[in-house]
Amino acid sequence: MIRVSVHVHPGSRTSSVGGSHDGALDVHVRARAVDGAATEETLAVLARAFKVRASAVRLARGATSRRKSVTIEGDDHELQSQLERLLSLSHEGPDID
Repeated sequence: MIRVSVHVHPGSRTSSVGGSHDGALDVHVRARAVDGAATEETLAVLARAFKVRASAVRLARGATSRRKSVTIEGDDHELQSQLERLLSLSHEGPDID
């Protein structure tokens, strides 16, 4: 399991993961920050980006904040490699639709 700090951009044109914002992984989601919709989509987008099941991604902190801490269960080595790859992408990383 790894813990990842993410910076969420709700209301984006597309959903994508990639790049960094003050050391946190940038996550763009279409959902607006209303009734937890952006947080839900963030967790789903991260699951697809890390190629894990949705239940493997959990919010650890930051339910109402753009800056969130999430845990991702899986092979630590593979997850860390994927995190490094995603952090190295431009801010508009691959679409995760």
